[in-house]
Amino acid sequence: MKKILGAWLLVTSLCAAQADEPSTSLVQAIAGAQRSDDHKARDLFRHPQQTLAFFDVQDTMSVVEVWPGEGWYTEILAPYLKAKGKLYAAHYFAKTDEPYFKKSLEKFIKKLHEQPEIYGKVEISELEPPKVLHIAPDNSADRVLSFRNTHNWLSIDQAATVYVAMYKALKPGGILGVVEHRYNQFKPQNKITANGYVSEDDVIALARSAGFEFLEKSEINANHKDKKNYPKGVWTLPPTWALKDQDRELYEAIGESDRMTIKFIKPK
Repeated sequence: MKKILGAWLLVTSLCAAQADEPSTSLVQAIAGAQRSDDHKARDLFRHPQQTLAFFDVQDTMSVVEVWPGEGWYTEILAPYLKAKGKLYAAHYFAKTDEPYFKKSLEKFIKKLHEQPEIYGKVEISELEPPKVLHIAPDNSADRVLSFRNTHNWLSIDQAATVYVAMYKALKPGGILGVVEHRYNQFKPQNKITANGYVSEDDVIALARSAGFEFLEKSEINANHKDKKNYPKGVWTLPPTWALKDQDRELYEAIGESDRMTIKFIKPK
């Protein structure tokens, strides 16, 4: 009887293990069918595998993606973290008065609802500084990731506020990963970043002021063809194409912007 019971318990445990949701590797998430061909084509400039590896994002972690926009990185992070981790998408405030924010959030929510098998475990949090800063519970996240957002926060004089919010959300020892359009070194810059570019020194200063320590930077997302002197700023380049078809071949040959990739740590 004991042997039968033991065998039954073994079979039950094996069946339960098989019923657990299988993990999705980062490579599988990047290659997944949930990503459009247009989004995959941008991997050439955004380097998601190398970038997330540099930020040491593991599939067991609690991760906050700040201002995910239409969800380019959410498409990768959601399936990667679904089985064993946690993804907070810190989007705009649900009761926002800003039409662009409202439309963007509605589009993002629709995307998540259309594929619950991919996005069903994503938790939407809110970020609309200076008042709405609920990106995740304090001291809960292993990683906070910001992709090309700092210039927006600088333009509304709220960058310092957001960096403090990101600091609060991270666990001690957690890492903040920042990718941002990079301005020319040693060249004077308008602090409101009218051209969309930000200096590395400004990003590092913002992080340090919030309490972070600088860890490391990478050239993963560098593009030395980017001269940063365009009529419509960084938005002249793909994928925005602010000038539409004007000089399109020129800007297509340049590609997407030159970007810094920097990681910071919240001290223990």
